[in-house]
Amino acid sequence: MDYPKNIRELGLDQLKEYFISIGDKKFRAMQTYEWLWKKNARKFSEMTNLSLDLRQKLEADFELNSISTDLVQNSADGTVKMRFRTFDNHLLEGVIIPTEKRFTACVSSQIGCSLSCSFCATGRMERKRNLSFEEIYDQVAILNEQSIKSFGSGLTNIVFMGMGEPLLNYKDVLKAIERITSTDSFGMSPKRITVSTAGVAKMIKKLGDDGVRFNLALSLHASNDIKRNEIMDINETNNIKSLTEALNYFYAKTKSAITLEYVLLN
Repeated sequence: MDYPKNIRELGLDQLKEYFISIGDKKFRAMQTYEWLWKKNARKFSEMTNLSLDLRQKLEADFELNSISTDLVQNSADGTVKMRFRTFDNHLLEGVIIPTEKRFTACVSSQIGCSLSCSFCATGRMERKRNLSFEEIYDQVAILNEQSIKSFGSGLTNIVFMGMGEPLLNYKDVLKAIERITSTDSFGMSPKRITVSTAGVAKMIKKLGDDGVRFNLALSLHASNDIKRNEIMDINETNNIKSLTEALNYFYAKTKSAITLEYVLLN
């Protein structure tokens, strides 16, 4: 049987099939699965309850392309900003925002962005590619480790408000959230996760059709189309009327309240 090259695309049953096919015990599948999703191993060499020969076999048969920490910056207000490097040498950013009761991770969904919101630094960057669901998940895993190190507490909340437009990487964002909320990994409640969008009307409707349980926020930033066209080019194809219709549709399907975000520009 042919297996995906990316080992994290294999489910537990596929891992069991793989280990049986190479003449090993199927309980190795659970050991490997836990390393991938509970212990967040970023190299096969870290899977220390597997034999050296088996780790080398896994390395020969699969890829484990994890992001790595490139830079950590601590702000005076307690915020921790982290820069990550991907396996193909792109850079992205994540942030931990501490408050008295919450430790919120702000994560990215794309490398760069195809939108050009005038008030956003990422909007001046060319979009290189979407992040895979594993790269999104890795951000959360690394930020969680850093939160424990810096504040003595793991993450309590996640917001998709970093680099990129999450709804233009729909499949991988939802797959990452599915993994983050799974009891096999962080087991975080979807109500502690917020996806922020610049406003892709048809994808907001799709969120409703898919019955998502996480929170939705819209980057509105203007009360009329004239001003919104000036600062957010996406408004030319997703105007306030179409977004209002999409948000009403989303609410009718999910009964989830929607947050409206508004930057005050001086």
